[in-house]
Amino acid sequence: MIIQQGIPVSPGVAITKAFVVDATDSRVPRRIVPPSMVAEEVDRLKKSLDQAAEDIQHQRDVASAKLGEDLARIFDFHLGMIRDPHLTDQFVMMIEEDRVTAEYAVYFVMQRNAEKYKNLDNAYFRERGTDVLDLQQRVLALLIGSARKELNQISGTAAIVAHDLTPSQTAALDKDKIKAIATDAGGRTSHTAIMAHALGIPAVVGLEDITSNVATGDTLIIDGNRGCVVVNPDAAKLMEYRQYVRKLERFESSLGGLAQLPAVTKDGTPITLQANIEFPDEVATAVSKGAVGIGLYRTEFLYLSADSEPTEEDHYNAYVETLLALDGKPLTIRTLDLGADKLVGYDGPPIIDLNERNPFLGCRSIRLCLQHLPLFQTQLRAILRASVHGPLKIMFPLISNVMELRQAKMILQDVMEDLEDQGVEFRRDIPVGIMIEVPSAAIQAKALSREADFFSIGTNDLIQYTVAVDRSNERIASLYSGAHPAVLQLIKDVARVSNREKVELGLCGEMAGDPAFAMLLIGCGLRNLSMTPPALPEIKNVIRAVTVEQCKRVARKASTFDSDRQVLNFLRDELRKVLPDVADGRSIAIG
Repeated sequence: MIIQQGIPVSPGVAITKAFVVDATDSRVPRRIVPPSMVAEEVDRLKKSLDQAAEDIQHQRDVASAKLGEDLARIFDFHLGMIRDPHLTDQFVMMIEEDRVTAEYAVYFVMQRNAEKYKNLDNAYFRERGTDVLDLQQRVLALLIGSARKELNQISGTAAIVAHDLTPSQTAALDKDKIKAIATDAGGRTSHTAIMAHALGIPAVVGLEDITSNVATGDTLIIDGNRGCVVVNPDAAKLMEYRQYVRKLERFESSLGGLAQLPAVTKDGTPITLQANIEFPDEVATAVSKGAVGIGLYRTEFLYLSADSEPTEEDHYNAYVETLLALDGKPLTIRTLDLGADKLVGYDGPPIIDLNERNPFLGCRSIRLCLQHLPLFQTQLRAILRASVHGPLKIMFPLISNVMELRQAKMILQDVMEDLEDQGVEFRRDIPVGIMIEVPSAAIQAKALSREADFFSIGTNDLIQYTVAVDRSNERIASLYSGAHPAVLQLIKDVARVSNREKVELGLCGEMAGDPAFAMLLIGCGLRNLSMTPPALPEIKNVIRAVTVEQCKRVARKASTFDSDRQVLNFLRDELRKVLPDVADGRSIAIG
């Protein structure tokens, strides 16, 4: 039995079998397979070697036709190696004798051969070490690629164990089969974390080396409440967790009655609770959990879950489906928030430089849209056309200065005029707002308030850019904190400006769904919170247990601390005071 501690990012507990997905761009962990799977691993290896040889031969033929036979001979070394029994027998021998995965056998043997070449005196042969590693990556890509495809073919239920998952991979998960996620990398607001929470799948990230300690078929306990993963638990640990699961089920049941109750503080102040979604079919779950609207529709997942660029009709159909499902409840559509950080593994059109050196500070979100006007105009046309089917708002992401907002509004105006000329029906009075998610926007909130109908604070990126921490980097995940005094100051400043300038204000980051922050946010003046659907009952539970004056006192006191640890400890203590019956850090519902 192995127990590993990581970062809890999506609540719940799953006891299930593991399905391991390797990455081609990192070290392949050594994993043992049961004797019954050895023949299957050898078969996978041989199929991948045959496919690699076929691919190389095709590339050689193309090169010969285009560049001549002399230059095409550069592929002969690769072909010679892939067909060399002396090399391929080493792979098979290692799988059969050591019972390792095909991936590890290829990784280890090729790594060893590459080192031999690199240590030779002859410069020509030293350079062949690079060819060996290139061939290694080619075969690994085939082996691991076939494993990734099997994600959609899992017959039973499983927990995904991976170095990390791209947003497109997470978006494609079948939540009826995938019961939990555990990754080496990631932080509290990594894309894997956000998607897992939205899908209601327990997840633990930032485990550093979980892929080295788990093999496909191992029994796992993934505890998304405590951030713990247990590999091959013994009988005592299994019994302990089965009792814990029953306790959690009783807790979830106790929250069920809150869905139809109003989100109103004890002194009568209403708080609007909305949901963050990625797909139209999430609306039903959000409403059942008590959402009175959708505060954030992440439209980029139309791209991440597709093999090609969505058409105007694809956009339009998704938005209309969402509006009809909401049946008169409001919808806030965020325009495309795409960047190289989200499109890793994307097979669609090359709208983004996937090798951008610093994607979080690069051409992403509104910057990308303003540089790719057809892309932007296609989405805006679809949003405007859909507006006749229900109340909606348009929200621009990553606005960092007034000129960006003005430019985006000008393009929206141009699209409106085009639709008018074509006689296409749409609403002209659509509210247009922005995400406040970079410090420059928070500091310049007053100037932006003259151009925007509403603000929505996106705490995920606001924290990242304020404290200079890549939110997907597990090595510095502990430095990423919404309780950082500088982050709290920015939130308070934006709330003060919004109140003074009469601009509607909401908050749609992961902080909104954390019960520990609920009192603080209300005390800062927030009256509109949007979160992943599973978090709605717990936040409503807190709201109904407090008064606004209590929350203001909490916000004032929190602003006196100079470290995030002090702030967090204080907020948790205050939550326990109003909800003393705490079950493993989760509040017990009150009427």
